[in-house]
Amino acid sequence: MEYGQLFLRIEEVLKEKHISKNQICKDLDIPRTNFNRYCRNDFQRLDTGLLCKLCFYLHVDISDLVIYHRPEDK
Repeated sequence: MEYGQLFLRIEEVLKEKHISKNQICKDLDIPRTNFNRYCRNDFQRLDTGLLCKLCFYLHVDISDLVIYHRPEDK
Protein backbone atom coordinates (compact mmCIF):
# COMPACT_ATOMS: atom_id res chain seq x y z
CA MET A 1 0.00 0.00 0.00
CA GLU A 2 1.20 3.50 -0.84
CA TYR A 3 1.07 6.00 2.04
CA GLY A 4 2.52 9.06 0.34
CA GLN A 5 5.85 10.83 0.57
CA LEU A 6 7.60 13.51 2.56
CA PHE A 7 9.42 16.28 0.75
CA LEU A 8 11.93 18.68 2.26
CA ARG A 9 11.92 22.34 1.28
CA ILE A 10 15.46 23.01 2.49
CA GLU A 11 16.75 24.55 -0.74
CA GLU A 12 13.74 26.85 -1.06
CA VAL A 13 14.08 28.07 2.52
CA LEU A 14 17.82 28.64 2.08
CA LYS A 15 17.15 30.73 -1.03
CA GLU A 16 14.42 32.72 0.74
CA LYS A 17 16.82 33.48 3.59
CA HIS A 18 19.89 34.03 1.36
CA ILE A 19 21.93 31.35 3.11
CA SER A 20 24.38 29.20 1.17
CA LYS A 21 24.70 25.45 1.59
CA ASN A 22 28.35 25.92 2.42
CA GLN A 23 27.51 28.35 5.22
CA ILE A 24 24.82 26.24 6.87
CA CYS A 25 26.95 23.08 6.65
CA LYS A 26 29.86 24.90 8.23
CA ASP A 27 27.77 26.52 10.97
CA LEU A 28 25.93 23.31 11.88
CA ASP A 29 28.85 20.93 11.29
CA ILE A 30 26.88 18.89 8.74
CA PRO A 31 28.73 16.89 6.07
CA ARG A 32 27.94 18.54 2.71
CA THR A 33 27.35 15.18 1.00
CA ASN A 34 24.66 14.21 3.51
CA PHE A 35 23.10 17.66 3.36
CA ASN A 36 22.92 17.53 -0.45
CA ARG A 37 20.98 14.25 -0.26
CA TYR A 38 18.38 15.89 1.97
CA CYS A 39 18.19 18.86 -0.40
CA ARG A 40 17.52 16.47 -3.31
CA ASN A 41 14.92 14.57 -1.27
CA ASP A 42 17.11 11.49 -1.63
CA PHE A 43 16.65 9.96 1.82
CA GLN A 44 15.09 6.89 3.38
CA ARG A 45 14.83 8.14 6.95
CA LEU A 46 14.81 11.59 8.45
CA ASP A 47 17.32 12.56 11.11
CA THR A 48 15.24 14.33 13.75
CA GLY A 49 18.35 15.90 15.24
CA LEU A 50 19.17 17.47 11.88
CA LEU A 51 15.59 18.71 11.47
CA CYS A 52 15.75 20.35 14.91
CA LYS A 53 19.08 22.00 14.02
CA LEU A 54 17.63 23.31 10.76
CA CYS A 55 14.48 24.67 12.40
CA PHE A 56 16.52 26.41 15.09
CA TYR A 57 19.14 27.81 12.72
CA LEU A 58 16.65 28.96 10.07
CA HIS A 59 14.06 30.22 12.59
CA VAL A 60 11.29 28.18 10.99
CA ASP A 61 8.70 25.63 12.06
CA ILE A 62 8.92 22.02 10.93
CA SER A 63 5.93 22.63 8.65
CA ASP A 64 8.06 25.16 6.75
CA LEU A 65 10.60 22.42 5.95
CA VAL A 66 8.61 19.21 5.56
CA ILE A 67 5.64 18.68 3.23
CA TYR A 68 3.53 15.54 3.11
CA HIS A 69 2.02 14.50 -0.22
CA ARG A 70 -0.77 11.94 -0.06
CA PRO A 71 -0.60 9.19 -2.71
CA GLU A 72 -3.59 10.62 -4.56
CA ASP A 73 -1.87 14.05 -4.77
CA LYS A 74 0.75 12.74 -7.18
